[in-house]
Amino acid sequence: MNDPQTDPRKLPKDAHPAVAASNAAMLAALPFEDRQDYEDASRGFIETLPDATVTNAQGRVVWTLKPYGFLSSDSAPPTVNPSLWRQSQLNMNHGLFEVCDRVYQVRGLDIANMTLIEGDTGVIAVDTLTSTEGARAGLELYFKHRGRRPVTAVIYTHTHTDHWGGARGVLSDEDISSGRVPIIAPNLFMEFAVSENVIAGNAMLRRAQYQFGPFIPRGARGQVDCGLGKSMAAGTVALVAPTDLVMATGDRRVIDGLEFVFQMAPESEAPAEFHFYLPQLKVLNMAENATHNFHNLLPFRGSEVRNALAWSGYLSEALQMWGDDAEVLVGQHHWPVWGKARVQTHLKQQRDLYKFVHDQTLRMINHGMTASEIAEVIRMPESLEGAWHTRGYYGHVRHNVKAIYQRTLGWYDSNPAHLDPLPPVALGKKLLAYMGGAERVLAKAQDDFAAGEFRIVAEVLNHVVFAEPGNEAARLLLADTYEQLGYASESATWRNAYLFGAQELRQGMPKVPSRSPISNDTVRALRTGQLFEYLGVRLNGPKAEGKTIVLNWEFTDSGERFVLNLENCALTHMNGRHAANADATLMLGRKTFNELVLQTSTMSDALKAGKVRATGDASRFDELMTLMDDFERMFEIVEPRTRPDPA
Repeated sequence: MNDPQTDPRKLPKDAHPAVAASNAAMLAALPFEDRQDYEDASRGFIETLPDATVTNAQGRVVWTLKPYGFLSSDSAPPTVNPSLWRQSQLNMNHGLFEVCDRVYQVRGLDIANMTLIEGDTGVIAVDTLTSTEGARAGLELYFKHRGRRPVTAVIYTHTHTDHWGGARGVLSDEDISSGRVPIIAPNLFMEFAVSENVIAGNAMLRRAQYQFGPFIPRGARGQVDCGLGKSMAAGTVALVAPTDLVMATGDRRVIDGLEFVFQMAPESEAPAEFHFYLPQLKVLNMAENATHNFHNLLPFRGSEVRNALAWSGYLSEALQMWGDDAEVLVGQHHWPVWGKARVQTHLKQQRDLYKFVHDQTLRMINHGMTASEIAEVIRMPESLEGAWHTRGYYGHVRHNVKAIYQRTLGWYDSNPAHLDPLPPVALGKKLLAYMGGAERVLAKAQDDFAAGEFRIVAEVLNHVVFAEPGNEAARLLLADTYEQLGYASESATWRNAYLFGAQELRQGMPKVPSRSPISNDTVRALRTGQLFEYLGVRLNGPKAEGKTIVLNWEFTDSGERFVLNLENCALTHMNGRHAANADATLMLGRKTFNELVLQTSTMSDALKAGKVRATGDASRFDELMTLMDDFERMFEIVEPRTRPDPA
């Protein structure tokens, strides 16, 4: 009875009557008779791979849509919000599609799209998916129908991995080493592509499990979609650095006979992003800033809060620059929009979506309302509420307004009670004592669960679980509660978060092999100063109490000079200088430094191998590395941490 795989108490449940009623009400409220998106998502279909299955060289499946066959049913089951079911069905379209003359897309072989544009002599690949295997499979499918031709350029529209990770699937080693194929990206691409997920990368990876649901079984009671696409791809990821950076709006390139006009869009969906227009083809590519859903202003995995006001402004600028001419709008997720009038409408509604939510959030902030109060009352205008591409499948309005609040005012709502609250375990124990103990709380929670009052049940039982993590009755009821909240969620990311929380309460954390907190490729791509910053994040402050270490660095291949200073339990560095009082001066190549950071080599070993020349006491670096924390890939989220606090 205790096996979570067979214990009926720990298995997914049916939809509660209140959830079934809520989902039925949404089915009645939205224009499901509008089938335009279904026509657009399948328009131009040429061919696909069976079940969109992609394997690596060892035969391991790195991407497949086979587990999503249950989405073939026309009607959503009570356990899935019908609006999300619709989006999940649309994201099942996969294969090679013709967009218009000379423009093709590979869709559904990854969460993102690869757009292929035919130049005069070859093909230009726009975004290369997440993995080498997926990009190669998509390009081969294109070659099968359009003939084998050289890749004449690669374009990265922005810095997220699903848009550049598969570059080696479209570029050969010779293409890369010779520089024959230009790789074009927005300014500051490398800085953000490698840094955005490094400093807090370990926590982001764990939190992303809640956002995307990779460990949730696919099915009507499980993971159905991610909003932007089905899921994140596995496979081989490698960063190939751009060779040409676009610096300003209006910059132009002639690539294989086609003119590209670029528009910069920093601090929108990514910190470095651009759009571009093809005047000869009248095709506008909006990267990931005008997709078929309301996007995230703050993803659950974590990031810097995105700028809704600037985002709206870029859409407005694109309308001004090309709205009178563009006949096709493509994005690097979802399906295109055809026809000048429809392109204009799509861009206007997306523009006004971000502007409306930004301005109304600020309006209510200035009335003294808090983030949760604003989320509770904000309502979309009817013209946006009824537009399918503004629905919150990925970034729901209820959490996007909180992101805007955070970007504007920060986490603190100015109520002194919230200035220094107790941490979860201490708070849970105190509240449980105030409420008369777990038994009384559970009895009341059961009543509220029966009445469909899931939000308050989740709030209260979360405190019980943090106060008494071994209280199985509380864990199971909280899991059942999260599950019902997931079933009712229109947002795929909300559904994934709720269902994964339920799964972990019932079954514990997935058993995932540990791995290095930073990859070889990432270390190679980071600037030297960024690697010093990464070491600073790993430094255990209490262990460093009272220690002072000063190291000079001289990189023999790049000519860089640094001084690295440990003092006051903080690790700092200065570029372009050495310290007179250094414990040691270390002369080495960047490759050797990478090995030291990855801890595949010690300073002692590197000195013996002749990879480092040193004056002074080089062992101080190995001493510094003993002060570094290693990060566990998995840590508790819906229950207290079992390991002691690292402070």
